[in-house]
Amino acid sequence: MSSPTLARLRPLCLGIAAAAALAACGRAGDPASTAPHAATGQVRPVTSAAVSRYAAARFADQVSFGATPALIDDIASKGFEGWIDAQFALPVVPINAAPIKLDSSSSWSYASRVLHEKNLVAPDQLRQRVTWSLSQFIVVSMRKINPYGGLQYANLLQQHALGNYATLIEEVSLSPAMGEYLDNIQNRPTSDECRSCAPNENYARELMQLFTVGVVKLELDGSVQRAPDKSPLETYQQKDVQELARALTGWTYGTESFGDDQGRYEGKLVPDSWEPTHDKGAKTVLGTVIPAGGNAAQDLRAAVAVLAAHPNMAPFVSIRLIQHLVTSDPTPAYITRVASVFNNNGQGVRGDMKAVVKAILLDPEARRGDVLGADSHAFGKMREPFLWYTGLLRGMGCTTALKWNDGGIANVDQMPYNPESVFSFYAPTDRAPGSNLLAPEQRLLNASELSNRLGGMTINNEASAIAAGCDSAGFARAFSTSPQAFADLVSERYFRGAMPVVLRQNLIDLAPEMWGDTPHEKAARLLLYALATPYYGVIR
Repeated sequence: MSSPTLARLRPLCLGIAAAAALAACGRAGDPASTAPHAATGQVRPVTSAAVSRYAAARFADQVSFGATPALIDDIASKGFEGWIDAQFALPVVPINAAPIKLDSSSSWSYASRVLHEKNLVAPDQLRQRVTWSLSQFIVVSMRKINPYGGLQYANLLQQHALGNYATLIEEVSLSPAMGEYLDNIQNRPTSDECRSCAPNENYARELMQLFTVGVVKLELDGSVQRAPDKSPLETYQQKDVQELARALTGWTYGTESFGDDQGRYEGKLVPDSWEPTHDKGAKTVLGTVIPAGGNAAQDLRAAVAVLAAHPNMAPFVSIRLIQHLVTSDPTPAYITRVASVFNNNGQGVRGDMKAVVKAILLDPEARRGDVLGADSHAFGKMREPFLWYTGLLRGMGCTTALKWNDGGIANVDQMPYNPESVFSFYAPTDRAPGSNLLAPEQRLLNASELSNRLGGMTINNEASAIAAGCDSAGFARAFSTSPQAFADLVSERYFRGAMPVVLRQNLIDLAPEMWGDTPHEKAARLLLYALATPYYGVIR
């Protein structure tokens, strides 16, 4: 590509991390603070008569791994609430992990492939998107557990993603993958019968800090409660961690799979048959006494009940789900409305994930931008690497991940169930550089990521694209027809039919100069440049 061509692209393609952060993550105003809600906290059904194609495409960005023409049509036909209800009715289809047991040598490539396929083509896109959100703050990583365990954990999260949050936390606590990842499988009280045993506080600490209540007390709107000296009030003390760890002692792998590298991740943890492995004394967690004499199962249920009843859980979980689905820096009013539904779904039920997800997606602040130009520049979220990658593939109709020449999966750096630590790929409290604006995803938008977006993917290889089921011919045909036809197709598939005028003109101007041996290569490279800009990099 010529230097003049690159010079014209540079203002569009560079600086995405800073530009997108500031564009996407400012705190919006609060025009919706008086929006109608039922007295119980249940969101009233949206009654707008029709859903425009633009609005349906925008909604698709929030509820799926990328808009497709079929998905947009489905949303427009059913309406927002009707589409959500139809998604809720779809069955859970577990990922098949059995091939790993037959050939563990290919476990990494198999796990990567099936996780990509699940997110690309599963009909229950909303469940999968919520599962992806949960996996980023209720973390298990295949850097410690093996891929078979990672797939079993993914199945657990999708099974309970739209159930009750307290039930989800109990099931996570019984997950062999979690038991191994955060060492609760090694949590044993020191006793006369086992002098070498010792409590392990790792899971108890992260269960409170990252999965349920957080480290500081919150108001319903997510703001931090403070002491008279303005210091944050802590949610729990070290003594609470110790007491919770005591309540969580006494679990082991199922006896039929103990010692099996793959089988130990199946099913649930079971109470250890040797009674001294569980501490039967009384425990006091967050001010609530768990009576003495309980067994491992009874104490686990009691501990989960204590956490579920804590006032922090509603705003803590609501903020994280809003951030992952809709906007990185939600207003206090938005958080309050969603947290209120978390506390009461309208029928006195706390932690109803279906009600919470619906409240997040149908909230007036979430839907305000459905009219082109009506949204605020201070609303939205950056398209993190995995969502960018799946959006690219789904927009081209791909059915599986791209592959390199050696047959390996062309992954982004943000591979599902593979973060570096329990703190995930980024912290929900990460802020945009030089500001006080929440922008967690900006941490991942570095030079390496931008390089990937500009051309590091194998989508420009026609054979690779065809092997992934992509609509290679359609994009090549549009490119060959005219620059305008190509711009129209890219606008429809990736920009809700409303590509910014500046970007459209850039694509038209660049098309005749685009390097490549075939129309497919030229079209793919020009598409990647369009999607590397902040215009696509920010979801509003």
